[in-house]
Amino acid sequence: MRSPVARSWARWLVLSAVVVVLDLATKAWVSAAFQYGETREVTPFFNLVLVHNTGAAFSFLAGAGGWQRWFFTLVAIAISAVLVVMLRRNHGNALLACALALVLGGALGNLHDRVSLGYVVDFVQLHAAGHYFPAFNVADSAITAGVALIIWDSVRPASHAAERAAATQEKP
Repeated sequence: MRSPVARSWARWLVLSAVVVVLDLATKAWVSAAFQYGETREVTPFFNLVLVHNTGAAFSFLAGAGGWQRWFFTLVAIAISAVLVVMLRRNHGNALLACALALVLGGALGNLHDRVSLGYVVDFVQLHAAGHYFPAFNVADSAITAGVALIIWDSVRPASHAAERAAATQEKP
């Protein structure tokens, strides 16, 4: 029988896996249903579009000539390793562990694309008054939500400081 620590740790890895599965499934669906560059209006402020991002967030370094694929692959692997360590150490703090699991799942989802395809599939496009936010995907959404939760956890009132300290002190 697994210890309570192992069960607590595993549930956060399951959350990361769910993010990866949802991310890859939605990317596969859009890639099969759309032609590259095709846009379908869903609402007056939301489109589905198939684009390939060879760069990082907001297509940063997308036109850099190819070296960025392996650079961002190495960065994603390193960040994922750090996230696993942090998740293992902080699995008792539910808010922080959830946040880390979301970021980890998102990083792994985009890493899969970068390694297997050479680019990340993006398909959600938000816009208003002629201004378009760069397209993104489920992995990007999970990373954004996770980072927001990390920030929230770091600024929570002092009443939660004991929970954070206890979670950090737990031994894996």
